[in-house]
Amino acid sequence: MPEYMDEREARRQYVRHRQTRVILTTIAAMVVVLIIALLMFFHVFGIGIKKTTAAEPNFGATSVCAPVDQSGAPAKYPQNTEVKIRVLNGTKFVGFAKAVGEALSNRHFTVTNVSNYTSQKIERTTIYYGVNSIDEAYTLNSNFNDAKMVMDNRQDKLVDVIVGATFNDLNGKKHVPAPGTKIKNIQGCTPLKKVNTAKLPQAIAHDAA
Repeated sequence: MPEYMDEREARRQYVRHRQTRVILTTIAAMVVVLIIALLMFFHVFGIGIKKTTAAEPNFGATSVCAPVDQSGAPAKYPQNTEVKIRVLNGTKFVGFAKAVGEALSNRHFTVTNVSNYTSQKIERTTIYYGVNSIDEAYTLNSNFNDAKMVMDNRQDKLVDVIVGATFNDLNGKKHVPAPGTKIKNIQGCTPLKKVNTAKLPQAIAHDAA
């Protein structure tokens, strides 16, 4: 009889030991999962941060390098007065484009028109330009911190800027490169000679400048 009781007690202890081990393992796994979840939630060490187009050069859009001149000298930022722009409101906020247009006029850009962009609402501020206004587009872009540059098939010098929902304010004047200084190309830009101009998107309707 004592031997039978000892065997039964041993089995109980074995079962309890296994149950305790399973419970402890489960708790440890839950603690690890909780720690990982907290690290991802608070982005500790960069964990859980998704790479967005906002972190990419030109916000993920294909960009064109500012062309060099015939002597091979790098392109330079022109005077603001030489940049003809049209400001379009791509948001639901009335008067947004007018305010941006006035701010750019105060910086001596030649604002030819201010209007609404009726095709659709725009999230990311976008600057549209053609093969003959690359330097001008870079000059305008240097005043924004949220704009992406997109080349279309226009042949004139007009540069369009569609103000999107991402716009907050222009860059401070001290952070804008001075006219006559070397244009800083967007990282990973495509040289103009490698651009297939036949496949450029159709320009927004406008009066040639």
